[in-house]
Amino acid sequence: MSSNEYHFVTHWRVDATAEEVADILGDVAALPVWWPSVYLDVSVTDPGGENGVGKSASLYTKGWLPYSLRWSFRVTEANYPHGFVLEAFGDLAGRGEWKLVQDGKAVTIEYDWRIRADKPLLEKLSFIFKPIFAANHRWAMARGEESLKLELRRRRAIIPSEKAAVPDPPGPTFPHNLKYPRVKATA
Repeated sequence: MSSNEYHFVTHWRVDATAEEVADILGDVAALPVWWPSVYLDVSVTDPGGENGVGKSASLYTKGWLPYSLRWSFRVTEANYPHGFVLEAFGDLAGRGEWKLVQDGKAVTIEYDWRIRADKPLLEKLSFIFKPIFAANHRWAMARGEESLKLELRRRRAIIPSEKAAVPDPPGPTFPHNLKYPRVKATA
């Protein structure tokens, strides 16, 4: 594995159905609403087919480090509600696979992310800063799990006071450096 190649496996466990989680993860345009600490802007460029294969999006993302990434993905395989596979290209290039397994009243979620950092800054500095870049990914995924749990609560809220009681998801770091304002979770 070259210095700018990464392999991350993330595990989450949430009280939900696989369908609930698949619906949230599959709603790519809503990522900046429920996971704003990482997804600053998303543009769906192709809605894909009935099962989601072919869905494509352009993304503007960041973690806790003061750099951002512009990349895109295309869904290459889908097995609703058990997960999907995507191909990434741009500042990040590679393959990601979401796996969702119902386990009683909970869902175990695994994200297997094999990528190459092609953004010039990351490509050139990976040999020195690889542990810091890996920590940045772990931070981003921890915010994702936290934000997913909040989004599940928000979507399950029946009356406005229940919805209002759900805290906003954690926002991005270094907000003064961002091109895009934070989007408030609504609806």
